[in-house]
Amino acid sequence: MTRARDSKTVHNRWTMSATKKVEYEIVVTDDVFDPANPELGLVPGAERCDGTRLVVLDETVDGIFGHRVRSYFAENDVQVEYLTLRGGDQHKSIDQMLRVATRLSEIGTARVGTPPVAIGGGVLQDVVGMAASLYRRGIPYVRVPTTLLGQIDGSVSAKTGVNYEGCRNRLGTFAPPPRTIIDRGLIATLPERQVRSGLGEALKMALIKDARLFEVLEEHGPRLVADRLQDSGAGPDDPKPGLEVVRRAITGMAEELQRNLWEADLKRIVDYGHTFSPIVEMRALPELHHGEAVAMDCVFSAVLAADRGMLSREQLTRIIDTTRRIGLAVSHPMFADADVMKEALADTMRHRDNHQYITLLTDIGSTTFVDDEDLTGITGDEIDRAARFMGELLRDPASRHPGRARTPLTVA
Repeated sequence: MTRARDSKTVHNRWTMSATKKVEYEIVVTDDVFDPANPELGLVPGAERCDGTRLVVLDETVDGIFGHRVRSYFAENDVQVEYLTLRGGDQHKSIDQMLRVATRLSEIGTARVGTPPVAIGGGVLQDVVGMAASLYRRGIPYVRVPTTLLGQIDGSVSAKTGVNYEGCRNRLGTFAPPPRTIIDRGLIATLPERQVRSGLGEALKMALIKDARLFEVLEEHGPRLVADRLQDSGAGPDDPKPGLEVVRRAITGMAEELQRNLWEADLKRIVDYGHTFSPIVEMRALPELHHGEAVAMDCVFSAVLAADRGMLSREQLTRIIDTTRRIGLAVSHPMFADADVMKEALADTMRHRDNHQYITLLTDIGSTTFVDDEDLTGITGDEIDRAARFMGELLRDPASRHPGRARTPLTVA
């Protein structure tokens, strides 16, 4: 038998309210590993660093730039210790994060004055960021993203995370570093596939809010990939699509996160491309890169919009063709499996407090939200039709040849 709560038993009650101002900067520089460039050695919020800092390197990055990184700190007389980690989502784990925490403890990292430096791709940034957010209940750190994905997407994010029990970023924190340093020249060393993957996130940003960015991707897709966004040979008055893509993608992401950094509002247009892809990406590891799965999700979501008549067939065709011009596959067998797509949506809804909050395109660069609670949400029948369409794309010979001209397909 339960009794109603007697308010007379409550003698005191305190309500705490506090506000913490958060500022962090994203710095674009050239030749970040040049010992004459001070940016890499600066300590956020302090004039100098008297202790030892941990520098965490992605294994691949260490092989390419490790000697330059070590020369930089040696020539600038900065005391550092090094830790090298394996990249890739299959290594985005609690164990990797704890390795970072262990090294922070071993070298005696201070609460503020000796922030670690993370040099590598998005996986490494998330792992180091999460370790920093937990160590001593939170220490500052510095990001140096070396992939296009890390530079145009992760560089702005306040989130850290590791994969857990087969789920992408299931464990994580909000912990933006005081400084992120971007050097577009680092992208020049990337394999083309990683460049294409990064452009998958740029495609997302173009579709949700920047029609001009979409036009740049549409016109210059193959050149952007082949040239690694370096704008080689461009004169002072020539178009610089690589620079424009980086600037527009970062600006767009910053605008969206600025107004909702802690995700108090679960309606986020930047989640476009991330509704159905997480489950596909994790189950396909290591087959798919993150940006590849995002691009497929962008196409799948565009198909849903076209099926409703919100997006014209011509616009859908432009989206599919531009995705291919970048060199990204537009579909995958799991996107053609309606049951997997329904399972993916159900899992994502739990992340959105049991709401769909699905972003659909009304135009290239313009969106609206749909949700099952107000009866505008996506139905099982719509997912069935979109999955059949994705199956058509798999069977379409043009899907295996990015950029090949094709006839618009009809959405059922």
